[in-house]
Amino acid sequence: MSFFPGPDPLAGDKPACDAIEHLIIPRTSDIGGLQVRRALPTAKRRLVGPFIFFDRMGPALLRAGEAIDVRPHPHIGLSTVTYLFDGEIKHRDSLGTEMVIRPGDVNLMTAGRGIVHSERSPENQRGHERSVSGLQTWLALPDHKEEIDPIFDHTERHMLPQLNDGGIDARVVIGSFEGQKSPVSVFTDTIYVDLNIAPGKSAPFAANWEERAIYILSGEAIIAGDHFADNQLLVFRPGDEITVTAGPLGCHVMLFGGAALGSARHIWWNFVSSSKDRIEKAKEEWRTGRFDIVPGDEEEFVPLPTG
Repeated sequence: MSFFPGPDPLAGDKPACDAIEHLIIPRTSDIGGLQVRRALPTAKRRLVGPFIFFDRMGPALLRAGEAIDVRPHPHIGLSTVTYLFDGEIKHRDSLGTEMVIRPGDVNLMTAGRGIVHSERSPENQRGHERSVSGLQTWLALPDHKEEIDPIFDHTERHMLPQLNDGGIDARVVIGSFEGQKSPVSVFTDTIYVDLNIAPGKSAPFAANWEERAIYILSGEAIIAGDHFADNQLLVFRPGDEITVTAGPLGCHVMLFGGAALGSARHIWWNFVSSSKDRIEKAKEEWRTGRFDIVPGDEEEFVPLPTG
């Protein structure tokens, strides 16, 4: 999905829990009837592990005349991760990929030196009301992988390991969690887990990863006695063992993070790079039509933003 222009998310009030390094309140924008909350990047926190971008899409009810229509747009220097809770989105890209992603599946698109893609409601989903909800995140690539050839990988829901134990229901999207390992392959140490916790039950978030955070999708999360509502991003201090306890209605969170990249990343529109000059080059390539086209979606594109 394209990085729409808008103000940064906000840092929240200082929490009482010493284990929390940052509390971030996402900014909300509307894209064609779909509410999107952006939690990363912020002025105070650019990355959590390799995660440089974190958007929550919906939950939303699209009316019969509404659709997701993100026109072809470019990326460099990152992998996009699309993960849905509800609804369907058709992905097309300049590699010739055409794939409908459904709830629980993973679309992993590695841009490397450059890729173009579009995201639209499938034809069979148009013309009637339907709900849509999900996450799109970007993983910044390590220095030696920023200019690799683009790759697309799709992993179906049934291939992702599931953990059900004492009120904890977890799907391991990327990385390893509580002895379960995802088949999705990425370029750095990464953790990304879809976690539902039953009312009053608790789940661990070990200090195995250098940088860690949770995004609260619904319900209430309790950490060290402090209560946190939905649509908040909590970034944890390194080295602390964390326990997330669900409030009286349970909670649904995404655990994420991983190893720090070790070098700075610049982000402008849909471009991520360790080099500002490389981003300037990508701007010129998109402006002058030197990126590849998307087969089957050649008629439209998102123009380079001005300013």
